[in-house]
Amino acid sequence: MRSLTAVAALLAGLSLSFAASAQEPAFDAARLSEHIRILSADDFEGRGIATPAEQKVIDYLSQQFEAAGLEPGGDNGGWTQAVALNRFTASEVQAQLTVGDWTQSLAQGEQIVISSRRPGEDHVMLMDAPLVFVGYGVKAPERDWDDFKGQDMTGKILVVLVNDADFEEPALNTFGGRAMTYYGRWTYKYEEAARQGAAGVIIVHETDPASYGWTTVKNSWSGPNFDIMRANADERVPMESWIQRDVAVALFQRAGLDFEALKIQARSRDFQPVTLEGAEMDVMFNVASERIETHNIIGRLAGSTHPDETFLYTGHWDHIGVGTPDANGDAIFNGAVDNASGIAGMIELARAYAAGPRPERSIVFIGFTAEESGLLGSEYYAANPIYPLATTVGGVNMDSANVYGRTEAFNVVGFGQSDLDDRITPLVEAQDREVRPDGNPASGVYFRSDHFPLAKRGVPMAYGASTGDFVDEPIVDRTANRQAYGANRYHQADDEWSADWDYSGQIQDLRVYWSLGHALANSRDWPQWKEGSEFGPARAVSAAERE
Repeated sequence: MRSLTAVAALLAGLSLSFAASAQEPAFDAARLSEHIRILSADDFEGRGIATPAEQKVIDYLSQQFEAAGLEPGGDNGGWTQAVALNRFTASEVQAQLTVGDWTQSLAQGEQIVISSRRPGEDHVMLMDAPLVFVGYGVKAPERDWDDFKGQDMTGKILVVLVNDADFEEPALNTFGGRAMTYYGRWTYKYEEAARQGAAGVIIVHETDPASYGWTTVKNSWSGPNFDIMRANADERVPMESWIQRDVAVALFQRAGLDFEALKIQARSRDFQPVTLEGAEMDVMFNVASERIETHNIIGRLAGSTHPDETFLYTGHWDHIGVGTPDANGDAIFNGAVDNASGIAGMIELARAYAAGPRPERSIVFIGFTAEESGLLGSEYYAANPIYPLATTVGGVNMDSANVYGRTEAFNVVGFGQSDLDDRITPLVEAQDREVRPDGNPASGVYFRSDHFPLAKRGVPMAYGASTGDFVDEPIVDRTANRQAYGANRYHQADDEWSADWDYSGQIQDLRVYWSLGHALANSRDWPQWKEGSEFGPARAVSAAERE
């Protein structure tokens, strides 16, 4: 039986979907294409943060916001919010594994990717460091789960599996089934290892539970790494790393252990940490660190009646920048789909809002920085909001738009978390499409984009886009192009703009985003988290401020 809140949200969505359809703005495919082409061109150098390219992005996005009719929404009446970060660059990496008389050298980027985000370290040296397999590396008291069992991990290198225990055996339902929880994210693995006092972490890379291949790992972590400014160095371990699965299997065999058998054991609450007897790791590398300043880019359309209440549209402007040349010699990671496409949509949403009647509540558009470095720009904003989170109505996050054509369905990531689902459904159905829950929840997409830092602080955020079969011919070619992006271009130098893209699917999605925000911006509704959502309690704390 639906809750009264869900029914109210559904009725509101149904009634407003018809009104919205008559008011929907026209979105221009040529404008979307041109924004993406410019932002992903080689002279934007992959939009690396704290590089000369950043100022180009700031200039372009702020000029487009101003031309659309927005006012500056950042610090001190400007277009930006300064975000202070530490940048860490590892160099001269030397690493090897030893078990008895067996030694395996580890080449950076090939067998292993090693980095550090520990402040104050300019040289990391771990010699004869013992290795301990700690399963999924999770300590979750509320689930009666502890992979460490009180054992002392001080000074040890922890070998951990990616994702969480339910990935391989969803029927366990200890972590909500196959849908990844935050405990499955690489960020959590490193954070918990630091709390345990470990010297380092080795995450064993496996494509399915990680949801991306080794090339993505190599490209994402071989260059500079970033973190928020930390006063306490102990919040980070000295060494963070990923290792190829076959290397890990060989290591376990040399230590007299069966990797696959231990993976099975790690799915149990009774799992005990396993020392790799006789196994040691030697690691040496330099770490150059510096304080850098990067920026969130913010535009605002002030509400006519309730300007202190805010609806958000968000998406990250950054990408990987310039990295290791690929087989074609291309070293610029242009990031056309990821996420010049999302920023293009944001610009056009801003144009649509500013061209129409002024909404009652304010609309704020944020291009977040440092998403590719671990959602750091959105994390900074959520911790230091320019517009109070208590009176932020909700929002839509846009990341990697559909540039291949119209589809039969709309995918809601994190479906079931909030009543935004009930508001979105009639808007999608009015397009003769259907809403579908995340088709691959095991990949943990809900924790991998910029809505998450806001959601975990209680702000209801929608994150969704086109999914399912294409509806226009040539369907086979469209499907192949979409699949090729995931297999060959995501986080690689080949993520480049194409003059042949079809924006009809992205435009359908933009109409959903606009209709959702427009309805809420002209109402007194406050979207709610559904019963059982882990984000509800954070929102409840500020309930009095919305009365």
